[in-house]
Amino acid sequence: MRAALYFAPPRDAPLTRLAAEWLGRDAFTDEPTRAPDARLDPLVADPARYGFHATVKAPFRLAEGTGLDALDAALARFAAEREAPTIGRLALRRIDGFFALVPAGAEPRLDALSADAVRRFAPFRAPLTPAEIERRRPSGLTERQRTYLGRWGYPYVFEEFRFHMTLTGRTGDAEAAELEPLLRARFREVVDGPLVIDALVLFVEREPGAPFTVHSRHALRPIALPVS
Repeated sequence: MRAALYFAPPRDAPLTRLAAEWLGRDAFTDEPTRAPDARLDPLVADPARYGFHATVKAPFRLAEGTGLDALDAALARFAAEREAPTIGRLALRRIDGFFALVPAGAEPRLDALSADAVRRFAPFRAPLTPAEIERRRPSGLTERQRTYLGRWGYPYVFEEFRFHMTLTGRTGDAEAAELEPLLRARFREVVDGPLVIDALVLFVEREPGAPFTVHSRHALRPIALPVS
């Protein structure tokens, strides 16, 4: 079993509904959300298996002496201690060949939340096996990314972190040109608007290759407004 700490909007949020219908799977229920689509399904297979989310702490095997209940309780405490950051404007971008919803600009409070989570939950992560390291293709990483992979189990943390909610696998340019207008039409009600990062969500992969499902969702504290 692997666990992951993600952001995902509430189960009944418009963004969750739009994404689940696009991906063909709802990570809250582990149920299909539309009829099979022979053209689209291969393009969304990976993000559909992981469930609609943004990574805060990447999937990891639990360390010896820890357990899912302890991780869940620790995540509840962590979320209760921190204020919910807000993405000022959500954008649809193609990054490294795949489409994702990302912040249109820098969001330092969101970056800080991710960095805090990486550090706080490091004791729950079992060390990577040689096979797990190799799957990250370390030869293609920068020196800093390789250092982070060895120390934190994931190369894209701290300065390398980029918040993104994946919508497709990697696509060629011609395929991307066809997909982009479809994605812009589907997500038009959320693109260019704000997004409150209101909770941290514990996802679980019960066995290797199984779909990730929502185990629990823990609300972050609303931002305290200044007293006038």
